[in-house]
Parts: sequence; structure tokens; C-alpha cells
Amino acid sequence: MRTSLRVGGAKAPPRSSAYPPLALFLRAAPLALLDAAVVWLLSGLLRDGAYALATAIGAVTLLLNLIFLRPQLAPLQWIAPSLALLGVLVVYPIFSTLYTAFTNYGDGHLLTKQVAIQQLEKQVYLPEGAPVFAWTAYVSADNQYLLWLHSAELESTYIARPGEAVVAAEGEPPPEIDGYRQLSKAERLRHTQNLVALEFGSPPDLFRVSERQIGVAAQYRQRYSYDSGQDLLLDQAEGQRYRPVEGTFTAEDGSTLRPGFRVAIGLDNFDRLLTNPALRGPFVSVFLWTVLFAALSVLITFALGLFLAVMFDVPEMPLRRPLRSLLLIPYAIPAFISVPIWVGLLNPQYGVVSGMLADWFGAAPPWFSNPYWAKVGVLLIQLWLGFPYMFVIATGALQSLPADVYEAAEIDGASPVQAFWTITLPLLMITMGPLLVASFAYNFNNFVVIDLFNKGGPPISGTISPVGHTDILVTYTYRIAFSSGRGADLGYAAAITVAIFLILVVITYFQFRYTNMLEERSENV
Repeated sequence: MRTSLRVGGAKAPPRSSAYPPLALFLRAAPLALLDAAVVWLLSGLLRDGAYALATAIGAVTLLLNLIFLRPQLAPLQWIAPSLALLGVLVVYPIFSTLYTAFTNYGDGHLLTKQVAIQQLEKQVYLPEGAPVFAWTAYVSADNQYLLWLHSAELESTYIARPGEAVVAAEGEPPPEIDGYRQLSKAERLRHTQNLVALEFGSPPDLFRVSERQIGVAAQYRQRYSYDSGQDLLLDQAEGQRYRPVEGTFTAEDGSTLRPGFRVAIGLDNFDRLLTNPALRGPFVSVFLWTVLFAALSVLITFALGLFLAVMFDVPEMPLRRPLRSLLLIPYAIPAFISVPIWVGLLNPQYGVVSGMLADWFGAAPPWFSNPYWAKVGVLLIQLWLGFPYMFVIATGALQSLPADVYEAAEIDGASPVQAFWTITLPLLMITMGPLLVASFAYNFNNFVVIDLFNKGGPPISGTISPVGHTDILVTYTYRIAFSSGRGADLGYAAAITVAIFLILVVITYFQFRYTNMLEERSENV
């Protein structure tokens, strides 16, 4: 039974379950245009094998149709664009990364199977004993080409255009053919590079201009032909049969064809993550440094930011407002500008900071060659970049603390230090606790500072993987996946990314548990 609301003692009319015809038409017409465009887009994506993206776009389009055609979902119409962008730009990349972790996606396997077959079928070969042709080139006003081909051996003459069937011809090359003018000998040299890149005619009769023999063209044949019934590629030049094996067309003798294509390979990437000695060796030290780097970055920036916020919380301090504004300068400068500046300041030869330390102590620290000092340098830059954020948050949080609590503590004889540790800090953690957790998660994946400071160096000796003493998990993953000399291995990188995400979830869970404990403690203050 449908319930109704009473307003002023009268029953409110029940909400209609359908739109009026005119309103329905005004909603359905734009949706129909959207659906038509999406159907056209999905046909292309499915044809190219981009099933994941096609599924995501189709699901988002279906959701938009439901929202705008069902009156019960009318409140969601205001956020429908946001939901669509969320689905395409946020949710899809997450699921795409998870899917990629279970595939062989990487160099040599970047394409879908359909596109890889198309690329292989474009390869041609010159059959043994194939006749050669003398050619005369013609060019049109819009820089299109055709060839006049003549074979003395076959006593045959043809006119060949790119992508069109060849046409038989007779006689000598005329000065002009259908608006195409004949190139002079001097012009032919200038246009040879363009002619070499073209294929004249259409399969199976393809003519190409020879790069090695001037004025000679030959008739090429399509080398690989795909048999969809048997799912194999036939090499028409050598008679080999290539069948797909884990994303690579492979013959019985073990020879393979490139490019390959993406396929699901199950847990192979995660198995490599656990059993590959190149990763397993330095992984523990990199993981421990990652946790230490993130924790110390939060601790030192929070300590300095809170210290300055407490100092400037005194109303009697002169020039308090301009000094507060100056403290925000490091936060306003992007990290990709600040970090190289700090690299210059710490340079042992001409850096200002290193020069001052050398004058005071006799020698500047080896910021870039010593593992200990390299880590100190990274944390120093993190302190410079991060304390303004903590200062702003702590300043705002201090303004909301109740003054009567401090008055009661002062009456009870509490010193300023005791009031800070027993009142200020516990109350601040209510507001700043979740922000500290978020800051830890950010620094856990702080790629920019580590890479710009010393690219993760200095290198760790005795390892076969490209890893340095200041590398954290995200930079280590980047070097394993993209900078190891083996080419891009995106499936493996996605598997490591999933592992990092799971580690971060566990750490964040315990951090939130600790934050909740602080909130419970603060309730008793």
C-alpha cells in the first residue's frame, strides 16, 4: 500500500510514477542522441577488442538512461554528470589496473589480438623470381602519387595508385594522367623518400619502390594470412603456421612473431613478485625505508608545523600576520621547482648550504653518494615542503580549542608544557589525526621528491635490479617495470601496484584504529 504525507492536515498527492508525454519526449530525445553516439563508439571499441573500456562506457550510459527516465531517480539527475565522470575517470582506471595485473600487458603485447593480426597481415614479401618493373612517378596538385610501371620481361604496363587495383596500360608514359603530372628526373630524387613509404595497388598485388635500386619497383605479396577457423597465421613465404601461445603467435619450432597481443595469464605476475630474486632481495629494505620515510616525513613536518602554530598563536607577537603569510611560501611553490633548487643548494661543489657546512665543519656532507646522508637530504627537503601544510591545519585547529579548559588547568596549577601534552595535543588529534593518516598515505607514494632529488640513489651494490638506497616502493616499482633495460612490463607493474595498495590499506587501517583511540582519550579531557 502506498503511503502519503500529511501537510497541514491534508494528504499530499502521491508522486507520479511516470513523466507526462511531452516531458518524456524532451528527456528521451537528447538521450537517444547520446545513446546513438555511444553505440557507434562501442562498436569501434568492441571491434578493436577494448572490452573493458566498452563495458565501462556502456554501464555509465545505461545508468544515465535510468536516472533521466525514471521519476524515482529524479534527485540523482543533479549529480548524474559527476557519477558519469566518476565511473569513467575513477572507477574504470581502478578496475583496469586490477585487470592489467592478471595480463601480459607490456612491450610486445600492447595491442589487442585483432589489431596485432591486422599489423601482421600488413607485412609483405618479395617472392623468389618475381619480376621487377621500371617506374615513372606522377604527382597531383594535392601531393598524391601514382606510378607508371613497365616490365620488359613480361612486356606488361600498369598504372598503380595507393589502395586501388592496378590498371593495364599501353604505350609510353604520357606527360599527364588524370590530372597527375609526370615528375622530372630531378623531382623524382626529391620525391623518392615519399614514394618508398607508399604501397601501390591492393592485395594481393602490391608494388613498392625499391630503396636500393633506383628506378626499380617490384610486386610484393602479403606474407601472413589469418585463418579464423583454425586460429592461426600462415606464413605464405615459408609455409610456417603460427598459433597463439600466451599472447604471441608461435610456430612449432619455437619462432615467434611480433607484435604480440594482450591475454590473461592468471597469477603469473604475482608469482614473479614473490619468487623473482631480482625483486625479493632488496624488497624488504625498500619496504622498511618506505615506511620509515613516510612516518618521519609526517612526524617532522607535523612537529615543526605545530611548533610554529603554537608560537604564532600568541596575539601579542609583533608582525604575526605577515610572518604567517611568509611561512606559506614553500607550500605555494610546486615540488618539481623546489626539489631541483634544493639539489643545487646541497651540491658539494657549488651549493650554498654545503658551502656553509664546509666552512663550519671542514667538509660538506656527501648528500648524494652516502646512503645515510642521502636519506637525511630527502627528509630535509620533505620538511621544507611539508611544514606549511601542517602549520595551516594546526593554526586553524588551535582556534577551535575551548578556552575554559585551559582556565581550569591553570587554576589546578598545570604548567604550559603539561597543558600542551594533556590538553592541546589530544584535542588537536581529533582534527588532525585523519589528516596525518592521509599525509602518511601520500608520502608512502611520494614519487616526485625521491626521483628529482637523486633518482633513488645512491645505488645498492650487489643487486641485479635497478634500486637505490633512497628508493621507496613506488620508485622501485617504476624502475623495475620501466627502467630495468627489459622494456615496459605494465602487467608486472600493475601487480606490484596492487601489492602496494594492499600494504597501504593494512597500515592505514591500524593508523585509523590508533586515531580512534586518541579520540576516545580526548573525550575524557
